[in-house]
Parts: sequence; structure tokens; C-alpha cells
Amino acid sequence: MNWISFPDDGFVVNGLPWWEETKPKLVRFPDRMKGTVPEAVWTLSRSPSGGRIRFATDATDLGIRLHYPSLAHMNNMPRVGQLGVDLWVNGEFWRPAYPNDENPDLEMLFFEGMPAERREVCLHLGLYAPVELQAIGVNKSASIEAPAPFAVPEPVVFYGTSITQGGCATHPGTSYQALVGTALKLDFVNLGFSGEGKGETALAEAIAEIDASCYVMDFCQNNGTPEHLQEVYAPFLQTIREQRPDTPIVCITTIFSTGEIFGGTTRNADMRTVIRNAVAKRNQMGDEKITLVEGYDLLGPDDRIGLVDGTHPNDIGFLAMARGLEPVLRSVLNL
Repeated sequence: MNWISFPDDGFVVNGLPWWEETKPKLVRFPDRMKGTVPEAVWTLSRSPSGGRIRFATDATDLGIRLHYPSLAHMNNMPRVGQLGVDLWVNGEFWRPAYPNDENPDLEMLFFEGMPAERREVCLHLGLYAPVELQAIGVNKSASIEAPAPFAVPEPVVFYGTSITQGGCATHPGTSYQALVGTALKLDFVNLGFSGEGKGETALAEAIAEIDASCYVMDFCQNNGTPEHLQEVYAPFLQTIREQRPDTPIVCITTIFSTGEIFGGTTRNADMRTVIRNAVAKRNQMGDEKITLVEGYDLLGPDDRIGLVDGTHPNDIGFLAMARGLEPVLRSVLNL
């Protein structure tokens, strides 16, 4: 094997928009934002959710070397989704690499003895754990080339909660952003933060730094009350609009949660109203590049088998969300 130390110019990093500032660290925010964004958001940004390593190769053998700073495990999510690195080839899932209970270092072959033909390789990084990619291995005669271009050059930027971050996909390539990105050949950035998608101004300013093809707002549940969401939602949109006046924005009301069928609360319904009103007001102001998507149209009460714990989607739920967003993004991006 020819083990190529990472980073290397042969490997394209997507989904980590500040990569030129952070490399070789596979993280979602650069050091200059520490102390600017909330501390809990900063900690979660150390996980490379949505990050991908892409290249084309005719390798007959392909391997990976990883180091995990910690090996904590979650109750409602498989370790493959939390910690794993997913191999997708030519837009199809092949297999993951993930550590065992005791060893933070992992070296494994994804495949060996395959025909020497060009393949588009995409390695989806783990959704909920920091990781160090040390090297990618190929057989010594293999070539490494640039991957195919995306349908549009700028990424779609998603901001939101744990659902946005990827809870609870079985593996990284089945978050809804990854699924819709694969289907439409789109680059994307995942700025979902578990429990911390609260719409702070600092996050809007960070998001607006990214030259995006579209911004997708998928937050509300972490705000606690409709009143708090009311305080932050419209200003969050305005902050982005001041920096990016012509970039499309898609606003998603929250998907169904089984908590809505017991407990007697109208919290989620009231939050949906806040988002609808904010979008309607921007429409009235002449903002023609903002689109409302109803969460129930992505995953509603009849789709509850698509939930792991009553709130977070499983792969069935994420696939439904991706399929619901496909026509929206296709229209917004003129694909």
C-alpha cells in the first residue's frame, strides 16, 4: 500500500468551509471564532458533521488510518453514524470504518483486489465525534485525480439543531443533507448543533461568511419557547440578508414529533406559526428569494416510523426529508 499522509492536494475537502484556516484539523469553525460563538456550539463544532473527503481513483485497494481523541457512545444513535467514516463510491454506499470500544486508532481496508477502473470516492466524516484522518492508502500503481464537479459550485448551507447535525442517522452518508446532496450532486455544509441551534447573531454572522448557493434554516426546537423563537428568528434572517442580499433562503418549520400527541402542549405548532409569519413578513418586504417549507410535508404524523426516539429521524425519516427537499432545492437552484 501507498499510504498518503493527510492532508494532501490529491484529496478535496468539502463541507468544512473554513478548511484553509483549520487544516489539518477536520472541524467546522476556525480558531478565531472561539469565544465569539457560544461555548457549547464551539465544542460541537469540533465534530466534522457534513465534512467529506473526495477524489477519483482507479485503486484496486483502498484503506484508511484514523485516530479518535475520545470514544464516547450515544444511546439513541449507532456508533457507525456517530463515529464512523462512510465510504460511498459513484454515489452508492459501500461500507463504513469505525473504531471498537478500546482502541482510538483505526487502520482498515475498505476494499482490496477490485478491478482497476475509475471510481468517484466520497468519504463522509462522522456526525458526532472529533476525528483525525492520518492517511489514505491505495495500491502503489493507483492514480489519484480530482473528483467530478458539483451541479453548482457553491454549497447549500444548513443551520439547525441535532436533527440537522445528523441525529440519528445510522451512518454519516444518510443524514438528510448528505442524501439530498448525493441525489442532486450538491455540495453542502452542515452547521447543525445538537441542543444548541438557537439562532444567535454570532451564528448568523458566521453563516453569512460562507458564499453559499442557498441557506437552509432548520431550527426552532432548541429555543425553548415560541416567545424566544420570536425574538431571534426574524433578526437571524435579517443578519444573513444584510450580508447576502441575493442568496436564496429556505425556512423549514419543525417536523413532526410524537410529543405533539401527548402532554397537551402547542409549543411546536406555535413555533411553526412564528416561522411562517417571519417568512411572510419578508415576502411583504419584497424578499422574493425566501421559501417556506412545511416540516409536516417532509416528515409528518403518518411518518412516525421514521423517528428513533419520538423526535430524531432514523434513516427512513431522513430519506423522507431528503426526498421532500429535492424538488424544493431543484427549483430554488434552477437545476
